[in-house]
Amino acid sequence: MTEDDLFKTITKPEQGELFKDKNSKFYGFAFPVINENQVKRHIEDLKKEHYAARHWCYAYQIGTETIKYRANDDGEPNNSAGMPIYGQIQSFGVTNILIVVVRYYGGVKLGVGGLINAYRTGAQLVLETSKIIEKTINIAFQLKFEYKNMSKVMRFLKENNVEIINQKLEHNCLLEISVRKSNSSKVFESFSQFFGVEIKEL
Repeated sequence: MTEDDLFKTITKPEQGELFKDKNSKFYGFAFPVINENQVKRHIEDLKKEHYAARHWCYAYQIGTETIKYRANDDGEPNNSAGMPIYGQIQSFGVTNILIVVVRYYGGVKLGVGGLINAYRTGAQLVLETSKIIEKTINIAFQLKFEYKNMSKVMRFLKENNVEIINQKLEHNCLLEISVRKSNSSKVFESFSQFFGVEIKEL
């Protein structure tokens, strides 16, 4: 097995330890996300929950092979908040993640250097709290075959540790399967050579 079909992410939302600097308080939050709608929803929820805060700065990264990311300073000086948060996402090597650092202003300006340190630390603390797991990059296929071929198809899937996502078992059977990327061409070729089984990538 190759290692290039693995990625790291988090399993559940987390809150990091409070970081304080000159009366300003910084709270870091991490969320597992797979699309921008989820990002938007988490930020809206945090703004309602921490309505008395001054800034909700964030960064996210989505995707495994094609990466989409964004860093947002939310009114802080350019690149003093969003990019330091994103730097921690890169440093921990995680993806499909949103990190928001919420700032309660303490009345004393921290300067750009102080802000960079505070937002970086807020992101680092929540990542250290989070449970980071390794997952495989998977490819989904659809199998179409007659019921009489069921047992040989199922046997092959079991022998190759292939996960079934969806199944419709009638006279004509449809299976949706999820295959680890490094194993996908073997599975695809095997089924292409199976008489009476059609396979296509989803």
